[in-house]
Parts: sequence; structure tokens; C-alpha cells
Amino acid sequence: MQFGVFTVGDVTVDPTTGREPSEHERIKAMVTIARKVEEVGLDVFATGEHHNPPFVPSSPTTMLGWIAARTERLLLSTATTLITTNDPVKIAEDYAMLQHLADGRVDLMLGRGNTGPVYPWFGKDIRAGIPLTIENYDLLRRLWREDVVDWSGKYRTPLQSFTSTPRPLDGVPPFVWHGSIRSPEIAEQAAYYGDGFFANHIFWPKEHTQRMVGLYRERFAHYGHGSPDQAIVGLGGQVFMRRNSQDAVREFRPYFDNAPVYGHGPALEDFMAQTPLTVGSPQQVIDRTLGFRDYVGDYQRQLFLIDHAGLPLKTVLEQLDLLGEEVVPVLRREFAALRPAHVPDAPTHASLKAARDAAAVADAAADGTADPAADDHADPVGAR
Repeated sequence: MQFGVFTVGDVTVDPTTGREPSEHERIKAMVTIARKVEEVGLDVFATGEHHNPPFVPSSPTTMLGWIAARTERLLLSTATTLITTNDPVKIAEDYAMLQHLADGRVDLMLGRGNTGPVYPWFGKDIRAGIPLTIENYDLLRRLWREDVVDWSGKYRTPLQSFTSTPRPLDGVPPFVWHGSIRSPEIAEQAAYYGDGFFANHIFWPKEHTQRMVGLYRERFAHYGHGSPDQAIVGLGGQVFMRRNSQDAVREFRPYFDNAPVYGHGPALEDFMAQTPLTVGSPQQVIDRTLGFRDYVGDYQRQLFLIDHAGLPLKTVLEQLDLLGEEVVPVLRREFAALRPAHVPDAPTHASLKAARDAAAVADAAADGTADPAADDHADPVGAR
């Protein structure tokens, strides 16, 4: 199981000091956080994509490329890549380039975003959000899997004999998670292709997440990708910790009360009771996170939001120390002990490449051809 953090990259006033970081400070802080994620032994760093204040991560591949050069094993992802307002050709080429630079340590989460005005900024109509998602992703998949693409659709100009460059590393496209807060159509899309489904799991009660993940699992099996419990699921989560739970609540309350998304709304205690937000001790975070399995089943990726609402960098790095030292080691052990053997791990570049090669060997055997491993001239992957 993979553990990590995701950031939305907000620039927010610290309500306890009245100080607002500059965009430069916030961007540099996100890089520092990513490097700390690797240092403390977590697996994944994911950045959002936004094109409006108060957010700064408008170019995820630029940031992730910079981080790739300064890390060795960290998986680099997004949360999310806007499949609606980005051109699929640009997504295909940008993330293939990043994949090469990072030696395969790349996947991405596709989503429609949560900012309505972004659509006209990029020449799109928000009323076509779902159709754009469907058409653009169909093209993106073809661009990564076909060397020469002829294509026509409704929302962009046709392509004739087009080759996206660079080609995916080792001929294996980055793994795709489809992220959603509330749209069953996105769960259906993820299931249709056998891709991963990432539930935001921050703003809504557990019953909503349970329904969304349940739909995805049911449809994943319907399309013949495996049993429902073999579907690839990721969850978000939101935590703030101190060793004493009362200290955590007292320290986090002003940040919660003034947060740009849910500030000046429900009380912190009500929000914690009705959503997966956990503010307390490391043991409370462990217990709450292990409980996610009770309503979504065994899953493959857990990402935590820890750096929003004006929290200073020093505090965020302290949160990462607690995650790396006290929380994630226990979660790894407990989740691994509970997961049945037939439930797959989260896909990586190495595992996808191995599966592709194994399928090519199996196809060659089924066709009655010689064992490609024993034939210097055989190239089952190329033939496929």
C-alpha cells in the first residue's frame, strides 16, 4: 500500500500571525515538503493543478520535474490534472517527458477541477464537463498506446497521422487515477478502462465515499477486469496531529475556522464527526485511518492533506515527522496483515512493465510460437 501527501497549493494568511507567504515562498515550501516526504519514508507526493488565486500550482509537470531531480524513490503524482481544460496532446507529451526524466516514478490523477471559471479561461464550456472528460481521455489513451493516431471528435480539431513525442517510457504509459468528489460518471469511466479510482474523501460523509467506491468496484468487475475487491482504489484524508489530542485541537482550530474552503462554517467538532477529518493524537489518526477499510474495503493508496489553510512550513514538517515515525509504519503493518493475497498492490511503472511483458509471453505461447526468451530475434512486445 502506498502512503503520501497531496497539496492544493493555497496561499493563505496564517490566522495566528496575520502573515501571508508570498507565491515564491509557497512554491519553495511545496518542494521542501516533497523532499521531506521521501526523507521520512512515505511513498507519494501529489500536487494539485489550479489556475486561480489563492493557489499557485498552475504547472504540475514543472514542479514535479524539479522534485524528480532532487529525489530518488519518491512517486510523483497529481491531484489533479485537469482533463477538461488541458489539451490531451499536451498532457500526453508533458507527462511522458516527466516520466522519462523521473525514470518512471510518475502517475497522474485526472479530474474536472472544482473551479467553474477555469473553463472559459481555456476556451471551454463548463456545461460540457463530463463529455469533455470522456472524449479527452479517450484521445489521451490512444496517444499513449498508438504510435500513429488518426482521430476526430467534437471538442478539438482532428488529428491526422499524429505521433505524440516522446513516447511513454518502455512503451508503458503512466498509470491513471480518475479523481472525483461527487460524479458517478467518473467512477464509471475509471471502471470501464480498468484504471484507478481516487475518492477525494475530505468534504463528504463516509456514506458518500462508500457509495462512490462501491459503484466503481461493481462496474470494474462488470467490465471484466477482476473481482470487485481487486479494483484499484485511492483515498484522500485530512489530518492534524500533536502527541496530545487536546493540543492538536487547540492549535488547529484557528486554521480550520478561517480556512478558505470550509472556514466560517461548521464547528471543528461537527466537521470531524461528519467527515474523515482527524485532529488529534497519532493513535487517533491510526485508528481513524484503519477504519476507512471498513466502508471502502482494501485499497491501494492513502494520501493526506496536511499543508493548507495557512499552516506554517515548520508545522507541516512536524506533521510529516509524526506520519513517518509513528503513523505510517503502523498503518503499513496493519493494512498488510488484513489484505487478502489476491488483492493487488498499487501499480508502479515496474509492475506495469512486468505485466505487459508477461502478457506478451503468454500471447506468444497461445499462438504456438517459440518461447521468445529463447529466440534472439523474437520481439513479442514490439509485435504486440
